[in-house]
Amino acid sequence: MDPQMLPQTMQIIPISHSLNAHVRIPGSKSLTNRALLIAALAQGKTRLTNALFSDDSGFLETALQNLGFKIFLDPINGCMEISGLGGSIPKSQADIFIGNAGTAARFLMAFLTLGHGDYIVDGDSRMRERPIGDLVDALIQLGANVIAAKRSGSSLCPPVKIIASGLPGGKTKIAGNISSQFLSALLMTSPYAKSPVEIEITSKLNSKPYIDMTLAVMSDFGIDVEHDGYNRFLITPAIFSPISEYSIEPDATSASYFFAAPAICGGTICVDGLGFKSIQGDIKFLDILARMGCTVEEKENSIKITSPIELKGVDIDMRDIPDTAQTLAAIAPFAESPTRIRGIESARVKETDRISAVCAELRKIGVRVNEHEDGMTIFPCSQFNPAVIHTYNDHRMAMAFSLIGLRVPGIFIDNPRCVSKTFPNFFSIQETLR
Repeated sequence: MDPQMLPQTMQIIPISHSLNAHVRIPGSKSLTNRALLIAALAQGKTRLTNALFSDDSGFLETALQNLGFKIFLDPINGCMEISGLGGSIPKSQADIFIGNAGTAARFLMAFLTLGHGDYIVDGDSRMRERPIGDLVDALIQLGANVIAAKRSGSSLCPPVKIIASGLPGGKTKIAGNISSQFLSALLMTSPYAKSPVEIEITSKLNSKPYIDMTLAVMSDFGIDVEHDGYNRFLITPAIFSPISEYSIEPDATSASYFFAAPAICGGTICVDGLGFKSIQGDIKFLDILARMGCTVEEKENSIKITSPIELKGVDIDMRDIPDTAQTLAAIAPFAESPTRIRGIESARVKETDRISAVCAELRKIGVRVNEHEDGMTIFPCSQFNPAVIHTYNDHRMAMAFSLIGLRVPGIFIDNPRCVSKTFPNFFSIQETLR
């Protein structure tokens, strides 16, 4: 189903039976965008298969095309072909709009320092509130000329102007507690600096699995990064090698909504194409489900999740997998004991303030919840209220709260079309559970 064909407000109809379903999830947004950027940096043609076609990946594709890269897109078959230019950027001037696609914004900011000319990266009203000062400062330390607007007090936010003449390189420091995407952007761009790059992390690093993912994709394309744990990274000048066919795993974050469904509805779901050894950190959401009492099994080329006899609440630090926190928040009211979600301060500067938004919408449907600076405590609920869920134009709010509607009558999702950001056919796949 085309997301644009969805109604402005969509009722989620409860499922009256235990689940017994197989689903397959589209390609990973995080892997698609990393592979696409690295393929543009490689010297030669790369073909991505099972790639994600969504709003977020679309902004990056369009940006690269506007910069002069040749890209062939085949959304029906999930394929992208891009001709990389070995670190060169064809056009010397471009105004790039990236909506609210944080990955595209951060990756392009670093990427554009390799060019020769003037570039502007801008986004929608929410993107203009999302801080990027740490990345700006890190790039300036490496000799780049990057200028960002000051918004929300002293925070630096888009639009960003890059006056590029190649990236000199050298030593830089960056905090890791706002977004791991800053570090990923630096890592992927640094092989094309004029001299070696040394990156020092000055604070606790959130979302470490996303850094592992970046390093893994870089290695797949021929560049290994020397690093001391997550404290210091050394990148020497090199060129990525193209890959004739690079397969993208199904998106583990998107899969989390289907992993979670048996915990709410009962029964079993098999998610095809993923295994426990996925390079995506959000596969660890399965560990949380197991702690809550679900049975999680790896089958041949699939993962099977079965509902527990009794769903237990958990106390869990989710700083490494913050994008699945909303999924856990949707499960938590059905548990027999409270759930405490910790370590997700960075969620406040995502598509919306995800901590406040989740708490507000849970209270709306009758769930008792305490908001904390780093997360929330959610209490068991036996009496839910019907309500229209405000999604704040956040795809993960829409998908997570739709799970509650699979069991609770009277749940409506406002602006369900926002799922097009990362999972355009989410509701079509959810409908197959019936």
